[in-house]
Amino acid sequence: MMAARNIERLIDQLPQVRGTLTADASIARLTWFRVGGNAEVLFEPADQEDLQAFLEALPTGVDVTVLGGASNLIVRDSGISGVTLRLGRAFTNISVDDTTVMAGAAAMDITVSRKARDSGIGGLEFLSGIPGSIGGAIRMNAGAYGTEIKDTLIEATAIDRQGTIHRATAEDLGYSYRHCTAPDDWIFVSAQLRGQSDSSDLISARMDEIAAARESSQPIRERTGGSTFKNPGDHKAWQLIDKAGCRGLQRGGAQVSNTHCNFLINTGTATAADLEGLGEEVRRRVETETGVKLEWEIKRIGTLPDVGGVQ
Repeated sequence: MMAARNIERLIDQLPQVRGTLTADASIARLTWFRVGGNAEVLFEPADQEDLQAFLEALPTGVDVTVLGGASNLIVRDSGISGVTLRLGRAFTNISVDDTTVMAGAAAMDITVSRKARDSGIGGLEFLSGIPGSIGGAIRMNAGAYGTEIKDTLIEATAIDRQGTIHRATAEDLGYSYRHCTAPDDWIFVSAQLRGQSDSSDLISARMDEIAAARESSQPIRERTGGSTFKNPGDHKAWQLIDKAGCRGLQRGGAQVSNTHCNFLINTGTATAADLEGLGEEVRRRVETETGVKLEWEIKRIGTLPDVGGVQ
């Protein structure tokens, strides 16, 4: 836990807000892995204007970390220094105009896909297979079942560290596989997504197929963070992990899933160091066995710990 006097000093430096500022805030409860240390200060803005004003007035030198849906994320046990930003209810609105879906960055992907289905808008079914929120999907060009955000994004709105608003198309964001070229300090707050008119019954059937595929092939009922590593080139990460003998591998309370070995799971007692250390051991074994160096898809935030090999 961070020293109280340091927390108080940071809070004293922060601008007044209409939302909430919480010192030494628990973060583990917000993450899908349910691990990690506390945030020095957690900021939950009342709305976009509150966020913009806060960033405009925030002293330079104060780190800002965006939490997002915290699905594809490991928060290290040391916690997060500076201000951790979490977009709440004000950023979950979803509306429809013809075949365009407007969604706040905190809206969950599956909720957006359901709203599109109920409005007779096809093309966004893939979102039902992606854990997390729209903001994270925009940042990492999330995709599943043959479609990526870049295929549907009309325009995204972001606010930078100085409080300036930016609007960008998919082309502006320079999308590639699980990557975009937006500056690191851009905080995505909303998006417009393109679909097409379709039968709600047909859309629902496709979403049911996606749900069944996930249920049969992924550990969706476990404490997990989705795909751990990016697929390298023409390879499938899970096949490389399996070939390296890592299926079921454990470190402390962390385990490589037996159901889908590109998923790490918290069996109930894992620490963030267990999960990250296990991931690094998987990377080492895959490179030794196949010559391929896996790249993390899961984002890891906080102070870097010592992550040695599996015992």
